[in-house]
Amino acid sequence: MDTPFVYDNHVTGKNFVGRKTECTVLANLLEAGENVCLYEPPKAGKTSLVQQSLYNMRASGKPFMVAYVNLMNVRTRRDFLKRFGAAVLRAAYSVPSDYARAIQNYLEGSHFVFDPAQFASKEDIVCMNWDADENDIYMMTRLPFRVAEEKGLPVYVIFRDFQNVMMTDDYELILKVMERTVAERDRSLKNTATFIFSGSMVNAMKYIFAEKKYFYRQVNHLPLMPVDDKEAVEHVVRGFRSSGKVVERDLALGACKLFRSDMWYLNQFFSICDSMSKGFINEAILVDALNCVISIHEPRFKVLVNDLTDHQLSLMRAILDGVVKFSSSDVIERYRLNSSANVRRVKDALRKKEIITFNDKDEPVILDPLFEYWLTKYYFEIQ
Repeated sequence: MDTPFVYDNHVTGKNFVGRKTECTVLANLLEAGENVCLYEPPKAGKTSLVQQSLYNMRASGKPFMVAYVNLMNVRTRRDFLKRFGAAVLRAAYSVPSDYARAIQNYLEGSHFVFDPAQFASKEDIVCMNWDADENDIYMMTRLPFRVAEEKGLPVYVIFRDFQNVMMTDDYELILKVMERTVAERDRSLKNTATFIFSGSMVNAMKYIFAEKKYFYRQVNHLPLMPVDDKEAVEHVVRGFRSSGKVVERDLALGACKLFRSDMWYLNQFFSICDSMSKGFINEAILVDALNCVISIHEPRFKVLVNDLTDHQLSLMRAILDGVVKFSSSDVIERYRLNSSANVRRVKDALRKKEIITFNDKDEPVILDPLFEYWLTKYYFEIQ
């Protein structure tokens, strides 16, 4: 069903809300051949931002190729390299003979081959029968640069769930070799390869790029600012108006603040409101829709809290109470956190579980706005 409140896929064009500045910055970075990293919670709008930026670039007449590398289910070095190579080759070529030629020309001296039988049966473009060594990583990560030179077009390699590279065997070698490849690129070339490292596990991505400092001074972190409340409200009002319905701006603003203007949650929420109403969207409909959204996500939230220790739950309660400094004696005593050393362990555990992160002021942030609301109202029953 056609709906103005799209939440089951990324959005572009009229359904893309806010973040015009980020779109402009990302496009400028790509056009300048600068690598970019994006790390935000799941469904925060990373893919929509990238797609809208590419859409704007195409509309302005800029030619380029895009290789999408999905690392969601990659767990080995070999799988990473095969996925990487296949994405780059599919972006540039379309027939088996071109795949075979490119692998022979650009991956000569590596263990990669094009196997016609494997391609016919499984559509595998890149095959190998040996464990990937350092030279294989180097040759493969150079592939997009050589393809860009041959085609005379920039190649944008977009990694999805890049943090999963850390699940591969000896992932440090992959990152170090990729660093070397990026450092060796000829920046004087107009047509080269540029990487977008996108990841939904915020703390894992911070570990790669901020703590361990891989790709130091080789990549630009582009944070996604919250969508402005006014733009989010206007999107909601306009969406209902298109179907002949009306919602008060104050009610829409209240929902935007509850969800921290998270467009995925907002679109899901107002899509339910849309299905429940025939004309005027009143407060009762919003309450019913909120209960529906919570019922959808509550099983996931229960799994999260059931996996937390007593100390981790105590720290979560402290965060909800507005505590930002956890090592003082009164906070440790009040929330039964035992010691400052235990506080550090608990904070690290919650970070690894991607439940909280810490901003530039070292203040805690619960990553999921609806989980924060559910914890407050339903779990801890804070009035």
